[in-house]
Amino acid sequence: MTESIDPKTINKPVMRCTSCDREVVHYNTFIAPSNIESVICWQCLARNEKGFNSKSDFSRHGRRGVVPR
Repeated sequence: MTESIDPKTINKPVMRCTSCDREVVHYNTFIAPSNIESVICWQCLARNEKGFNSKSDFSRHGRRGVVPR
């Protein structure tokens, strides 16, 4: 007999995020080389990865009064 598994069910316990200190169900666990676990929620992970592909010197000059032409 084949059992169907619902991918939306989460069997992980509720944990506290290391960076924002919220209790979350959706999180990733990272292990440091010193064997210390850190729990990062999906919102904090998305916030950190948001500007990953942008250049490090990227800035909006229009906010400083410079009109690019």
